[in-house]
Amino acid sequence: MPRYARSEREALADLLLTLGPDAPTIDEGWTTRDLAGHLVARERRPDAAGGILLPPLAGYAERIRRRIAARPYAALIDQVRRPPAWSPVSNRLTDELVNTMEFFIHHEDVRRARSGWQPRDLPAGLQSVLWKRVAMLARLALRRFPADLLVQGPGYGEVSVGRGGDRARLVGAPGELALFLSGRQRVSRVQIDGPPALAERLRAAKLGL
Repeated sequence: MPRYARSEREALADLLLTLGPDAPTIDEGWTTRDLAGHLVARERRPDAAGGILLPPLAGYAERIRRRIAARPYAALIDQVRRPPAWSPVSNRLTDELVNTMEFFIHHEDVRRARSGWQPRDLPAGLQSVLWKRVAMLARLALRRFPADLLVQGPGYGEVSVGRGGDRARLVGAPGELALFLSGRQRVSRVQIDGPPALAERLRAAKLGL
């Protein structure tokens, strides 16, 4: 069985090491060092994980991330590459479920911050795994969007979301939809069919979890 979380992790670690600590990423204000610090904190500091979802803990989580990110860069990337077996999000039972989309998105955060990038030709198996995450994310991220919105991954599935109203359709490969729905609209290659004002609102919406 393919281990997509593992392969995306390895590819991202290789790219981070190649580019060095000061390369830009799609995450506003974050360099490659900052992103690596986030990944290590997420896996090795469960006490900081709540800051991702709970605003009152965000300051504490950010202080931990910055301390981790200040470590020697090569050692930091080695920790990205080799998560601890005890990690709640990266052990052998949770790795594929939790990390496939996480590492795909962050891999693209680095790739698409460089000039001349092009979408990768992803394996159908990875696209299928991403679609399952996309369907769930669409229901969460767009449940209150003021439209009757159909999210389609041709060949993989479709899901209806939104509160109703004008109709629109969001179409793309699962990997592109994953980026769009996680708040990376400006670098995702999707098609939006519907009223122009509604399409613009969707592209500018604060998406993700």
